[in-house]
Amino acid sequence: MIKSYKLKRGLANGFIYLVLSVLGLIWISPLVYLVLHSFRDEGLATVSYLLPKTYSFKNYIDLFTDTATLNFPKWFMNTLIVAIFSCIISTLAVLMVSYSFSRLRFKARKPLINVGMILGMFPGFMTMIAIYYLLKAMNLTQTLLALVICYSAGAGLGYQISKGFFDTIPRALDEAATIDGATRNQIFWKIILPMSKPIVVYTVLTSFIGPWTDFILAKIIMGDNRDNYTVAIGLQTMVSLEFKAAYFKRFLAGSVIVAVPISILFLFMQRYYVEGVTAGGVKG
Repeated sequence: MIKSYKLKRGLANGFIYLVLSVLGLIWISPLVYLVLHSFRDEGLATVSYLLPKTYSFKNYIDLFTDTATLNFPKWFMNTLIVAIFSCIISTLAVLMVSYSFSRLRFKARKPLINVGMILGMFPGFMTMIAIYYLLKAMNLTQTLLALVICYSAGAGLGYQISKGFFDTIPRALDEAATIDGATRNQIFWKIILPMSKPIVVYTVLTSFIGPWTDFILAKIIMGDNRDNYTVAIGLQTMVSLEFKAAYFKRFLAGSVIVAVPISILFLFMQRYYVEGVTAGGVKG
C-alpha cells in the first residue's frame, strides 16, 4: 500500500515537473533568441535559422556610436532621468499616503480610501487623451517634465500594499515615541521608515519599472520629437517599416541593454521585494 502510494506520488510529481519544464522552456526561448541574435553578425533583419552563424559586438557598438539618425544613448539617458525622478517622487508619495491612512484617524480617511480604491479600478489609458490636452494647455507636451509629472502625480493612489505593511507594525512604537516627545513627522522618518526596508524596496522597484517600460503614454506625449524619446518609443521606431531592415539587430541589442538595469535591481533586491509583497498583503 505504501509502495503504491509512493509510486503514484512519484509519477504525479514527475508529470508536474515535466509540464513545468516544458513551460519554462517555452517562456525562456524568446529571451534566448533575443540575446543570441543581438550578437548576430550576418544578415540584416530576420533570418530563416534559429542560431546565428557568426557572433560579434558590432550591434552593441553601432547602437552607441552611430547616432546620426536614431540616437539610442540619448533615449537611454532620457528614460533613466525620467525613471529616477519619477521613482523618488512616487516612492515618497506612496509611503507618506500609506502611513497617513494606516496611522492617522481623521473624518475624511475612509472616504479618501474608498475613492482611491475606486479610481484604481479604472485603467490608466482612459485618461491619456485628457492628460495630453491638459499638458498641451500648459505647453508641456514633448518634454521630459511632462512624463515625470504624469508618472508621479497620481502615485499616492497605489497605497494599498504599503498601507498593509504599515498596519503590521505595532502601534505601541508610535505611542512610546509620542510619550518621549516625538512628532508624527519624526516618528515616520526616524522610526517607521528604518523598520520598513522591504516595503520601501518594493515601492522603489515598482515606481522605477513603470516609467522605464512605459510606451503608450510616452508616445502620446512625445509625438514625433525624437530627441526626447524614451527607449520604449525608440526601440519601437527601430522596427518600423522605415528602419527595420537596417536597425533590427540593433533593436535586439537595445532590448537586452534595457533589460539589464531592471534585472540587476531584482537580483539584488528580490528578497526585500518578496517580503514587502507578502507582509503588505496581511492587512488591508
